[in-house]
Amino acid sequence: MAAVPDPVVIINLLLCGIICFLGYLVYRKHEKISAILISIAFGMFGLSHLSVLLGLTLFPEATFILLRVCAYILVAGALWLLLSE
Repeated sequence: MAAVPDPVVIINLLLCGIICFLGYLVYRKHEKISAILISIAFGMFGLSHLSVLLGLTLFPEATFILLRVCAYILVAGALWLLLSE
């Protein structure tokens, strides 16, 4: 597959990287598990965006869907932890 230089995917990848980094910084400063869960989730989203951007089939379609579903579950779990505090 050829690389697809889609500006939306590039922006999404950049923002995923920023959120991933900020989540890590919040975790280091406040030791909140929810922050690192969100960081991991957005790292997973970033991996899927990178795969689309490079036009690589890093994952079969079912695995690609599961990657994103697991990332959404991580974000929901992190928000649940924050709600229960």
